Amino acid sequence: MFLLNRSKLACVAAFGLLASACLAPEKTAQNADIPAETLSSTDDFATTDTLIADRDALPGAALYAQNCAYCHQGGVAKAPHFNWLEMMPPRAIVNAMAGGVMTAQASALSETQHLQIAEYITRQPVSGGLPPVPNPPVCEGRAAVFDKADPPAAVNWGHDARRMIAQDVAGMVATDTAALELKWAFAFPGATRARSQPAFGYGAVYVGSADGNVYAFDAASGCLRWRFEASAEVRTAMVLSTDPEAPGLYFGDIIANFYALDPLTGALMWQVKLDDHPSATLTGSPLYHDGTLYAPVSSLEVIPAADPAYACCTFRGSLAALDAQSGAEKWRFYPIPEQAKEVGETPVGTPIMAPSGAPIWISPMLDEKRGVLYVGTGENYSSPAGPNSDAIFAVDIKTGKRVWQRQTIAGDAWNVACMMESNPNCPKEDGPDFDHSASILLVDLPSGGDILIAGHKNGHVYGLDPDNKGALLWSTKVGRGSIQGGVHFGLAADGDVLYVPINDMNNTRNGDVLDPALARPGVHALSAQDGRILWSAVQENLCSEDRPFCDPGVSAALTAFEGGVIAGHLDGYLRAYDKATGRILWAHDTTQTVTGVNGLAAKGGGMSGPGVAASKGYLAANSGYGLYYHEPGNAFLMFGLPEDTKGP
Repeated sequence: MFLLNRSKLACVAAFGLLASACLAPEKTAQNADIPAETLSSTDDFATTDTLIADRDALPGAALYAQNCAYCHQGGVAKAPHFNWLEMMPPRAIVNAMAGGVMTAQASALSETQHLQIAEYITRQPVSGGLPPVPNPPVCEGRAAVFDKADPPAAVNWGHDARRMIAQDVAGMVATDTAALELKWAFAFPGATRARSQPAFGYGAVYVGSADGNVYAFDAASGCLRWRFEASAEVRTAMVLSTDPEAPGLYFGDIIANFYALDPLTGALMWQVKLDDHPSATLTGSPLYHDGTLYAPVSSLEVIPAADPAYACCTFRGSLAALDAQSGAEKWRFYPIPEQAKEVGETPVGTPIMAPSGAPIWISPMLDEKRGVLYVGTGENYSSPAGPNSDAIFAVDIKTGKRVWQRQTIAGDAWNVACMMESNPNCPKEDGPDFDHSASILLVDLPSGGDILIAGHKNGHVYGLDPDNKGALLWSTKVGRGSIQGGVHFGLAADGDVLYVPINDMNNTRNGDVLDPALARPGVHALSAQDGRILWSAVQENLCSEDRPFCDPGVSAALTAFEGGVIAGHLDGYLRAYDKATGRILWAHDTTQTVTGVNGLAAKGGGMSGPGVAASKGYLAANSGYGLYYHEPGNAFLMFGLPEDTKGP
């Protein structure tokens, strides 16, 4: 899966939107007793306007070439590619060289040179020193106590891909959202995006961030209980164990490290690297079930493939089963069974490696009755395009063996070389780069039995038979589709009512004919029984000319409540929709600037990936998607019902 405008490839380097991270800090649990500091700036997150334009003129350019380039431009197989490094915050890169995993390699460099290398990689002006990182107030008294009588609920990513939160868990129904008030906010320091879905438990709310920090806040006040520093950006959801005898907090980072923390202290319990491929990443959230974690692995090897000298491609997606207490691997499922091997040469003599690709971007769906997990894959990266790309798999939960598979679209092989004229690394199929990027759902039907539901970036939703190898029962075209979706990151289901987010972002691929009149951005409701569209709430474009990265579509996962559903739009609005009619029950503009509990300006933007979480009358949302031509933001927002209206 890739999300850039093909006609704007030159902007990739200019905007510094792609990333890697061999330069990663040590993993440390940190106590929260750090004095809060305040920055004077009211615009504390970087946007594309603040990035250094002429990277090659920086003193760090030569230092990187002399000390880092050999490993990170492909010279060392397990060193993450420079494309990942660009997405790292400067502080993480400096920390890696000054006491982290790159200490030995950077031992001959001065502190000033560390800063210069970080400035070159990130294009953020830090050669004069890193800015201070303010913390929110540290919790004291009762606010600092984790309430073991308030255990996590098994909802949303990590437990149930249907993403439905019942009233007894949420403490609200959809119609209550009109009474929501902003209780507090947190500004992620230096961030342009916020993509980790929060989780509630023990009276706390847990959330990851773009700079690798994972926070445990008191849900009521926003004070800090603890903070943990991971190696790189945390994009997956926070997933809490529901076993009271074995508490755990689980998540992954964008360089394929997987972590288990003690949710009550922030202490690291264990950490494993889930894939040594230099382009591997963890984006889909792990599933927790009965003491086992099921973690999907994807990659962005499509990016280095743009270099005609890069031997494309060798990554293959996987799903790993891990023991929740030790991190030991129980089994590993590969959609592509065999490893890539050389199958030919490009016209310029570069080896062609295949089969490759089929990344797993999505959180697995558990089917206890049949003893399987359902996952979906993305495209192949190199030719030939095989039967395992753009496919749905049923995987035996005990052994990791495939039970059946069903391909949705054949012939999809693509990488970024296809965005260039006559690049020999572009597979002959040339796309269309349509993935299963939204989790597969298993939905009970009122007529008896159940049905699998799959959304696709081509704008279709499919009803499949779980007892007949995913045979097609119905297909409904809901959106027009585009390289950014169609259906992007997550449907939701309340009983047999499906909620379908449609992005349909216009002009996302040069050469494609995308009729704006056919776009259907917004939220749609379907019958799971037969795929009938029950209602469509196509969002009017409210974006003004001074907001070039604003868009009305819905890329983020939806979250269902009793009586409705909440969507985070790419125009910065959270909107709640009525289940019966699609009428908007509540709308909140997250792009309004508010002061965070850490003293920084918190301002949201486009939303993509996580979806909202709710517990006991509180609703938590991240806002900001400063990637792929969407609006940046740095806001974590906590809403709540008035005390006299909170539900159970």
